[in-house]
Amino acid sequence: MAKSPFMEAMRREMRLRGYSLRTEKTYLSWIKRFILFHGKQHPEKMGVVGVRAFLTHLSANRGVSPNTQKTALNALAFLYNKYLQRPLGDLEFRYASKPAKIPTVLTQQEVKQILSQLQGKNRVIFELLYGSGLRISECLRIRVMDIDLEKFCLTVRSGKGDKDRNTMLSPKISDALKQLIEQAIAIQQEDNKCGIGPSLPFSLGRNTKPTGCALNKVTV
Repeated sequence: MAKSPFMEAMRREMRLRGYSLRTEKTYLSWIKRFILFHGKQHPEKMGVVGVRAFLTHLSANRGVSPNTQKTALNALAFLYNKYLQRPLGDLEFRYASKPAKIPTVLTQQEVKQILSQLQGKNRVIFELLYGSGLRISECLRIRVMDIDLEKFCLTVRSGKGDKDRNTMLSPKISDALKQLIEQAIAIQQEDNKCGIGPSLPFSLGRNTKPTGCALNKVTV
């Protein structure tokens, strides 16, 4: 499927501005929905009226939450304010609202029951989510350098708001983490023998050329 030059140009703009990959994906998704909602009209032909109509549609017809509606608005604000250089100004728009409700929280016994059904890496992931208060994306991005088994501390990088923070690490999972770290180091050492370095984003990942490995014989 051919890529849209317009969407790819916005992707490049976000990367130049240092947006996270998650924000990039989210914004592009909402901008695409906005364009499709208006029959594939170019955003330059629309503006405040088009944005207001789309946000109203999300609230009135799709029943999205206020946070979801705000995310869509942030995406469209980037589109107009920063990319197209056509500030939206005051939309005179009222956000969707829903009555506050007490959240449902798992009890300690329920958490134990869930963990009892898991093992290996999957159990460690859930223990980190619960014990260290991590979001799923934060947990899956953890690197060896982020784990301090002496101080039982964990560094979360580029969390919410693209901010770093330190959080606690339960001593109960130290042995499991040590085992996973040893496995990761062993895999990396084998990769290094083939001239394969760690996975790096964007062009950094293309700077390392494999050498001395059977992979070099593959023709692509």
